[in-house]
Amino acid sequence: MTEARGGLEDVVLPALLRHARVTYGTTMRRALADAGHDDLPKNGLYVIGGLALGAGDTPLGVLIRELRISKQAAGQLVDTLVSRGYLQRTVDEHDRRKLTVSLTERGRDAARTQAAAREAVDAELIARVGESDVNAARRVLAALIEIGRAREAQDEKLVDGAEEP
Repeated sequence: MTEARGGLEDVVLPALLRHARVTYGTTMRRALADAGHDDLPKNGLYVIGGLALGAGDTPLGVLIRELRISKQAAGQLVDTLVSRGYLQRTVDEHDRRKLTVSLTERGRDAARTQAAAREAVDAELIARVGESDVNAARRVLAALIEIGRAREAQDEKLVDGAEEP
C-alpha cells in the first residue's frame, strides 16, 4: 500500500497537510484562471471561499483574525479585492464604526468556480480511497482544529491574566 501512495504514509502530518493544501490550492487557482479570475491575490481564495461559506456579510475584524495577518495586510488585501471587483465594502448598519465586506457578483462567480474545483478534488479523493476514509480524515482534521482552538483559548486566558501559569 505504501508504494501505491508514493511512500507518503511515513511523512509527518504537518508536511502532508501542507502538500494536501497545495493540491487544493493549485487546482482552484487553475480553475479560477480558466474562468477569468487569474487576478486573485495570495490570500484571496481564503477570503472569497470564507465569505461564500459564511452567512451574509462578514465584519472586517473577523476576516483579519481568521487570516492571521496584520491589520495593515488585511486592509491591503480587502482593498485589492474591492478594486478588482470581488468585494464591496460597506459601513455596518448596526455599528457605523465597523466596515463590512461582502461578495459582488464577480466574487460569487469566483466562489462558485473555487467550490467546483474543490468538489472535483474531493470526488477524485473519494474515488481513490473511499468515502469512509475521507470522512475519517475530516474527523481527524476537525479534532486537530479543536486542539488548536483550545490551546488558543488557553493562551488568551493567560495573556489576559485570567489564569496564572
